[in-house]
Amino acid sequence: MLRVLTDDDAHAELTCGLDEIVREGARRMLVAAIEAEVDGYVSAFVDLVDERGHRLVTRNGHAEARTITTAAGGIEIETPRVNDRRVDDETGERCRFRSAIVPPWCRKSPKVTEVLPLLYLHGMSSGDFAPALEEFFGSAAGLSASVITRLTKSWQADQRAFAERRLDDRDFVYVWADGIHFNVRLEEARLCALVMVGVRADGTKELVAITDGHRESTESWADLLRDLKRRGMRAPMVAVGDGALGFWAALRTVWPETTEARCWVHKVANCLNALPKSVQPTAKRLLAEIRDAEDRQHAVAAIDAFAAEFAVKWPKAVAKIVNDAEPLLAFYDFPAEHWIHLKTTNPIESTFATVRLRTKVTKGPGSRAAGLAMAFKLIEAAEQRWRSVNAPHLVALVRAGATFDKGVMIERPTQQDQEAAA
Repeated sequence: MLRVLTDDDAHAELTCGLDEIVREGARRMLVAAIEAEVDGYVSAFVDLVDERGHRLVTRNGHAEARTITTAAGGIEIETPRVNDRRVDDETGERCRFRSAIVPPWCRKSPKVTEVLPLLYLHGMSSGDFAPALEEFFGSAAGLSASVITRLTKSWQADQRAFAERRLDDRDFVYVWADGIHFNVRLEEARLCALVMVGVRADGTKELVAITDGHRESTESWADLLRDLKRRGMRAPMVAVGDGALGFWAALRTVWPETTEARCWVHKVANCLNALPKSVQPTAKRLLAEIRDAEDRQHAVAAIDAFAAEFAVKWPKAVAKIVNDAEPLLAFYDFPAEHWIHLKTTNPIESTFATVRLRTKVTKGPGSRAAGLAMAFKLIEAAEQRWRSVNAPHLVALVRAGATFDKGVMIERPTQQDQEAAA
């Protein structure tokens, strides 16, 4: 049997040489692109001359060499310069050539710029940037912890702009609401981020709001909902949340027409906490039968069975289900394809797992504003990977007022059916 023998030293040398080839190829392509850009700019004004017949726009050598940090490593280039003697008629200032490929201030490619905040947000300590990335990029320039300090300031500005945007151009049919708590390193009080994620009429999910609340109080939620309404948001058809009384009280004040739906994950956890461990497996099975029943009628029967099993010894646990039966079963009034989405606040919980990872690494953000901005950027990054709800075409029908029985839309009766019924 033939075997291929490899030389580790030769392999390492080949790998190093391959990186150099890639880097040199990238450098030549970048230089060629910039030269073509300058040639196109100069040739566009070749007919413009002054009173002595001299062209107003000409090439003027090259600028000093600089290194651009790219995904292929550090690439050293000399960008061509342009002598543009034209004068802007409106401002009276000299026109200047600015490269769209490599602007004068550029020291890192946009992809590298995107990598830095993502690495920070997903758990890398800012002090580890330079040693971790210097070998890969070939330079530590622009990879220091101070870059993150500047980034957090820009994130705060992005979060403020997001909180002030108009909402007239979008319609959120379903929303999930939750309050997420995490530590603030330099303050005693924990940050409570009030978060709302919505489903638009086309079935896509989108972050609706994130703001700094106060222990999920009614006043904090009411302020948020009123602000959303002021900025043009319509009342959603369904709001899904846990049992926090602050949100529901605020919702009934601002949008009383919205259907309330409780999160089953939170409800099951609260119910099991009121039961001894010895009966929790049985309770969990019975609760699953309620949650996953084929229709409302079977779910009500399952609630009766749960109450018959535990009401005598553990009435508080049973009351948690019986008293909230209506919002717990509210999802049955909507398309069966959407039931899985309307049973829990998982779209918020799963996204904030990343936030908790980040705050665990850094012992919490340095301030409440920084923590809120960090959470906003994490959700913004995660939002690109959110999938639409099942059967997205049905969302618009829900908004239009369609009626659903056992998860199936009831068609409007025909004239023949109406005459037969008469």
